[in-house]
Amino acid sequence: MKKMLTKEEITEVLNILLDLYPDAKAELNYSNPFELLIATILSAQCTDVQVNKTTEKLFKVLKIPEDYLKLTEEELGEKIRSCGFYKTKSKNILSTCRLLIDKYNGEIPSTLEELMTLPGVGRKTANVVLSNAFSKPAIAVDTHVFRVSNRIGLANSDNVLDTEKDLMDNIDKDMWSKAHHLLIFHGRRICKARRPLCEKCPLRDFCIYYKEEVNK
Repeated sequence: MKKMLTKEEITEVLNILLDLYPDAKAELNYSNPFELLIATILSAQCTDVQVNKTTEKLFKVLKIPEDYLKLTEEELGEKIRSCGFYKTKSKNILSTCRLLIDKYNGEIPSTLEELMTLPGVGRKTANVVLSNAFSKPAIAVDTHVFRVSNRIGLANSDNVLDTEKDLMDNIDKDMWSKAHHLLIFHGRRICKARRPLCEKCPLRDFCIYYKEEVNK
């Protein structure tokens, strides 16, 4: 059994997802690149819904890096406790704010390499910021993108970095950012981690997982 769809099949899959989720976009709430950066750091091991509840209050009083640096790690930690891993996230956010001020005049850098020098910012977070804040083509591989793309056959890799490379090879560059959102939407709504709703999925005719594991 093949492990990856052809580029033509992948294009058809994406077209189906476009019809299914025409409004697919980032579900984190933010109004500028800095807020998106903070929200994405908070989203690690946390749902976007919970992050949005936290940032609704947070962003009303903390608007720029200097605002965060008026707080101790403990004080910020209490404000973001509901997002989990709040001690680590608080430390990383404050360290990031210091670096933004010291090195970038308080602005968010707009390259992958620069973003990844910020504490708490890995490749996924950097790609989210590049794609959504700066409209640069990028595929952020989170748990949903990793699971869905490898199940369907858009990728065939056992790690995040190789999955990103597969997707970049298999999807036209001008569709990278949109594909990222489409795969997340599908992962949250149908292609769920424990019990994928295969009987409702319009991708069954293409999906390698369905053909191998469900419809044997």
